[in-house]
Amino acid sequence: MIIGVPREIKDDEYRVALLPVGAELLAGDGHTVLLERGAGRGCGFEDDAYTPHGVEFVDSPLDVYGQADLVVKVKEPQPAEIALLRPGQTVFCYFHFASSRDLTEGCLAAGITAMAYETVSDAHGRLPLLTPMSEVAGKMSVQEGAKYLERPMMGRGILLGGVVGVEPANVLVLGGGTVGASAAGAAAGLGANVVVMDVDLDRLRHLEEIMPANVTPLYADPHAIEQYALRADLVIGAVLMTGSRAPRLITRDIVRRMKTGAVIVDVSIDQGGCIETARPTTHHEPTYIVDGVVHYCVTNMPGAVGRTSSHALCNATLPYVRDMARLGVDGFAAIDAGHAAAINTRDGKITNAAVAETFPDLPHT
Repeated sequence: MIIGVPREIKDDEYRVALLPVGAELLAGDGHTVLLERGAGRGCGFEDDAYTPHGVEFVDSPLDVYGQADLVVKVKEPQPAEIALLRPGQTVFCYFHFASSRDLTEGCLAAGITAMAYETVSDAHGRLPLLTPMSEVAGKMSVQEGAKYLERPMMGRGILLGGVVGVEPANVLVLGGGTVGASAAGAAAGLGANVVVMDVDLDRLRHLEEIMPANVTPLYADPHAIEQYALRADLVIGAVLMTGSRAPRLITRDIVRRMKTGAVIVDVSIDQGGCIETARPTTHHEPTYIVDGVVHYCVTNMPGAVGRTSSHALCNATLPYVRDMARLGVDGFAAIDAGHAAAINTRDGKITNAAVAETFPDLPHT
């Protein structure tokens, strides 16, 4: 199989979808690996790192998309890339279709088989290709939130952990999954008072057992969300509904009544955001202010730490890429239901139930 790895062109995206070791293993499996020149530069892998490992370099994305049977990348195809897609081509990356009708329509029109990292599941129902980036994003949400609480960043001028004799910040984490747990742990480690909310009681019990004393797991009913949002200095949106749009948990009215200079970091923005006032931003222009509240809603947060993120991502994705290259789409899907769940679109139709529910008027199986 011909496997193509393009350079990521989304704003401020520095990750790469294949490390040199991955290229070596795929070439050893008998496949042809096409790498667009400079694809790994953003995370510290110059082209010469790939040279000994059986890679064929190409000079443009047109060469990648024009030749590859399987395109492996990090983020969803951008408009310029959608124009290069070919019917029957397989693309394996983060799509997050529910957050973008334009992307969904573009991939359907292109006739590709869209294999989404974020919907692959394992035998335990976990999301192994989403988990590593969720861990990165959870920790980064606290790092960024702490920065934007500083007064020069238009925040409240609060040190997240406080100091002796001065109370720490109040942090509300919406969602107790991988992102939420990573965020709560990081905020707690800095000394903040943390409330993490979820609707899964078993998950809350688990968090109660593993989290330090300055983390309080609470059930996420609407009244509790409002109460703790109004107390919070930092709110982190960490809600995930696999394949679906994130539910709106904090309304515009609640944002209006939050503390001036409070910060919202909506990690759920990849799936549309769980804050009503959230809209996608970039690392170049990461924040905006609504009713005195700083909003940080970067859609590719892990891209800023491309070296760490690329290693973490490729550690998880490479076995799946090798299986897909060896077996093809049908053989890959036949492994088990979790592998089959990767397929989000095929032959011009949506195949994922959650995406189809989001766009019921688009063609689906």
